[in-house]
Amino acid sequence: MQHSLKIAIIGDYNFTYNSHHATNMAIDHAANFLDIEINYYWVKLSEVLKFRAQQFNQYDGFWVAPGPIKNEFFLHGILKEILGKQIPTLITGEGYRTFIDALINTYQLNKANEKLISDNLVEGQEFEKIMISPHSKAIIQLYEHHSKVELTSSRYSLYPKLINSLQDDIVDIEAYNQFEDPEIISLKNHSFFVSCSFCPQISSTRDLPHPMIYTFMKTCQAVIESNRAKQA
Repeated sequence: MQHSLKIAIIGDYNFTYNSHHATNMAIDHAANFLDIEINYYWVKLSEVLKFRAQQFNQYDGFWVAPGPIKNEFFLHGILKEILGKQIPTLITGEGYRTFIDALINTYQLNKANEKLISDNLVEGQEFEKIMISPHSKAIIQLYEHHSKVELTSSRYSLYPKLINSLQDDIVDIEAYNQFEDPEIISLKNHSFFVSCSFCPQISSTRDLPHPMIYTFMKTCQAVIESNRAKQA
C-alpha cells in the first residue's frame, strides 16, 4: 500500500499572495504527475517554533513558503532546527536569504561581522524574470525539457568570501542566474535540502509541473520507502 505524503508548508498563509496560492497548486500538479497522494498543511512560523522533535518527524517533507516573512527571527530558529534532520526540505523565495543567514550563524562564517549578502535587488512588489544557468548534473537534467526562465520577487548577491566559505564543506551551488549569482543551492550530505531564490511554483502548471517541485516530492516518497525497507 502506497504511503500518502505528509508535507508541512512552513509559512503564514495569505490567500492574497499569488505565490502562496501557487504553492498549493504546484503540489497538486506534482501529485497528479507522480500519481501519488499528497496531504499538505500550512503551519504558521509561531507554531513550528514550538514543535518538539517528534512533531518534526511526523512530516515527510518541509517546504518553506515564499514570503513576505512576518518574523525572520522565528524562521531562522526553525531552519537551524531542521538543518540537522534528514527530512527533505525545499525553500523558495525570500526564505533563501534567511537560510543563508542560518548557515552563516550555524557555522560561524562571519566572525568579523561584515556584510556578506546584498539587500533585495528586486525593486517593488512585482515578479521579475531571471535566467537559470544549471551548474550541477542534477539541475542540468531537471531543466533539460523545462524553460530556464523563472520568476522571482527576491534576488540576492552573495559576496565572494561567503560563497567560498559555503562551498568548502557546507553547500553545493546547483545553478546560477544571468548575473552570475548563486540561484539554487543544496546542503551537502543531505538527501534533499534545496533552496532557490526564485519561486518555481509560479511557473508550474497541471500540464507541465515544475521539475524542482515534483523532484522534491519524489525524494520524499523515496526516503519513506527506504526507511520502510530498513525496518522490514
